[in-house]
Amino acid sequence: MTVRIQSEDFDIAAELAALFAGRDDMGAIVTFSGLVRGGDVTAMTLEHYPGMTEKALQKIEAEANARWPLKATLILHRVGRLLPGERIVLVAAASQTRHAAFEAASFLMDYLKTDAPFWKNEEHADGTSAWVDARKADSSAKARWR
Repeated sequence: MTVRIQSEDFDIAAELAALFAGRDDMGAIVTFSGLVRGGDVTAMTLEHYPGMTEKALQKIEAEANARWPLKATLILHRVGRLLPGERIVLVAAASQTRHAAFEAASFLMDYLKTDAPFWKNEEHADGTSAWVDARKADSSAKARWR
């Protein structure tokens, strides 16, 4: 089980290779990688409180591991100023079965979008910026796990 917060970019293939290196107990690995949207957004700055954020992500990860028979999980989240097209997050859930891996990966992302203590500020093409709140659709997606 791995939680990392970093400003540096990451290599998805390398992260996944490290996750299952030397293991043969996984039948399925489901991943999600999120990118900074373009369009009106010219940059996004993500802030967090070191220590507190890692603990919150570890709690989300522990909940996923309690709900499904997972062999490995990864939550890798970037902070700092990111440009459109850059990677923000990588989530992976591995299990012996695809069902558990898919469900756990969805659960992890739904909780990251609503409960992870990151603060996001979007810069727009017109020179304005705005703090981003959790979207109603994200809260609705999380509600299915209650």
